[in-house]
Amino acid sequence: MPLQKGQKNNITDVSGVKVGHVTLYEEVNEEETICTGVTAILPHEGNLFTKKVRAASSVINGFGKTAGLVQVDELGVIESPIMLTNTFSVGPVLDGTLQYMLQQDKEIGDTTSTINIVVGECNDGYLNSIRHHAIEPEHAIEAIDNAKQVDNFEQGAVGAGKGMVCFGYKGGIGSASRITSAGYTVGCLVLSNFGKREEALFADWATKKIDTPDGSIMMVVGTDAPLYDRQLKRLVKRCSAGLGRTGSHIHNGSGDIAISFSTANMYQHASNEQLENLTHIRDDDPAMNELFQAVIEATEEAIINSLKHAETTTGRKGRVVEQAPL
Repeated sequence: MPLQKGQKNNITDVSGVKVGHVTLYEEVNEEETICTGVTAILPHEGNLFTKKVRAASSVINGFGKTAGLVQVDELGVIESPIMLTNTFSVGPVLDGTLQYMLQQDKEIGDTTSTINIVVGECNDGYLNSIRHHAIEPEHAIEAIDNAKQVDNFEQGAVGAGKGMVCFGYKGGIGSASRITSAGYTVGCLVLSNFGKREEALFADWATKKIDTPDGSIMMVVGTDAPLYDRQLKRLVKRCSAGLGRTGSHIHNGSGDIAISFSTANMYQHASNEQLENLTHIRDDDPAMNELFQAVIEATEEAIINSLKHAETTTGRKGRVVEQAPL
């Protein structure tokens, strides 16, 4: 049976998680349009460097330009906001997020270690004049600040999702959540930018085609279940099942990448203890299967929600991508 949805049915149902956007839209001239943005996901509201979250990632198809995932999978923690933007803006978003974290913690890179910033991307070049490099470091800082000021957040053609296209219709930011019978919450946020209309399994769009690139999707899963990085790796792999339910073929040119974190079992940056105790769910406990189910259901619905909430958008070269008829 399907699991219960969270109260807000988005990733912020996981206590402490915050999401913020910065959206840029400007018609430069008849040919060029800035249609892009930045989205920030904060796993908790405190200092993410000193209180890291257990984390993992899964590269389903690696046609992507993310930053920071090598260290995430090596050490099993995330110590920065999780940032999303367009393909050519990973650099400035990383720079802005780094500036924010250095300002928050004066010890980083001085009396303690450096920091690993996590940035994901999708190519919004169909609607956005991506060569204009409109995203600046301050937009990343603004997105993080915006996350701290709202209890809920917009979905659809906002933030990093402003210029994205999904199944030939307007895509972007979508989110959903599920609650297991044990009371654990799982939330998923996606940046959807993939698929052809004829591939969608949840709607009959086969006769309405639009020539868009293969595209990509970023999927971010948060949970309050007490898991550690190996278990979070198992969890985040299930995003591919939710993605497949919508009809994705995971094309050659599609960067399909998922990141997961747990707000339980936080890792303290500084400790004088050699040993650390960790409480986690047993792998063979039925609760794990429900967590897997929650990821699949939340990922599938988050993708559909990214379409439901996105409005018709006009971009570069006069291209118009319509809102999905859902």
